[in-house]
Amino acid sequence: MPADKTLDARDLVCPMPLLKTRQALRGLLPGETLLVLATDPGSCRDIPAYLGQSPHQLVQQHEQQGEYQFLIAAGEES
Repeated sequence: MPADKTLDARDLVCPMPLLKTRQALRGLLPGETLLVLATDPGSCRDIPAYLGQSPHQLVQQHEQQGEYQFLIAAGEES
């Protein structure tokens, strides 16, 4: 599934991948998707935890050779 927007947060350390993800999601319309690329292991905890408390949905999460990928569907912000 191709993403509408990609955020390259590789080489950023906590809390920047999460903050950049939140900022990027604000710019998307509901239903659009964001692919986040990160190398900070804390992203595996922080991004899903944030999404669990937000209107956005984690569609897919993948890790390969120290790179983490998160595909997120934007939800309706209140």
